[in-house]
Amino acid sequence: MIFCVEDDESIRSLELYALNAAGFEARGFEDGGSFLEALQTEKPELVLLDVMLPGTSGVELLKLMRQPGENREIPVIMATARGAEYDKIQSLDLGADDYLVKPFGMMEMVSRVKAVLRRCRPRQERDVLTAKELSMDLTERTVTAGGRRIALTYKEFELLRLFLSAPGVAFTREKLLASVWDAEFSGETRTVDMHIRTLRQKLGNYGGMIETVRNVGYRLEVGQ
Repeated sequence: MIFCVEDDESIRSLELYALNAAGFEARGFEDGGSFLEALQTEKPELVLLDVMLPGTSGVELLKLMRQPGENREIPVIMATARGAEYDKIQSLDLGADDYLVKPFGMMEMVSRVKAVLRRCRPRQERDVLTAKELSMDLTERTVTAGGRRIALTYKEFELLRLFLSAPGVAFTREKLLASVWDAEFSGETRTVDMHIRTLRQKLGNYGGMIETVRNVGYRLEVGQ
C-alpha cells in the first residue's frame, strides 16, 4: 500500500491512477490530519508526501514519522516545488529517502517509488556503509572517519555515499554530476573537482582513499 498525501485533488488523482496502473495499491489524503489518522490503523510500504500542505506541512509530518516508533522505517518520497533547494536538503537531512520536483511525470514517480522500495526493503542491512575506517550512517546522515565525526555538506555527503556504495568503481566527472547534482544542472565538471578537493580535506588522513583516475574521474580505493 502506498499513501499519497497531496492537497491538489487533480494531482492526487493522477498519482493514484498511475500507481494503481503499475500494480500498487494506493490511498490518497488531502491533508496531514487524515494521513496521521490512517497511520494509526495501517502501515503503508511507502509514503509520497507533498511539502506544501494545508495545516501541518509535509516537513513537519516527516519529522513526526522519523521520531522513534513504528513509523520510523516507512520510506518517504517528498514532493517539492521547483527551485525549492532548501526544502529538498531539509527533507533529506530529516530522513526522506528521495524527492520529486514538481511538476513531475507519473512515469518518473512510479520509477522512483519502485527504486526506493528496492533500496529500503532490506533496509536494516543497508543503513550503514563502511570502507576501512570510513563509516556512513544513511539514516542519521552522519559520517565518521577513524571514529571522528565529519561535518559534510549535502553534495559532499552524496558524493561519498556514491563512492562507498561502489568501492573500486571509477566514476567519470559527468556521471558524478548526473548522479549528485540535479539532472538539469549545466555546470562544468570542475565543480566536481572542487567538491572532491574539499571532501578529501575534510576526511583528513582518509581523503587519499578517493583516488584520481587519469582521463576518467574518481574512485574510492579500499586496497587489501
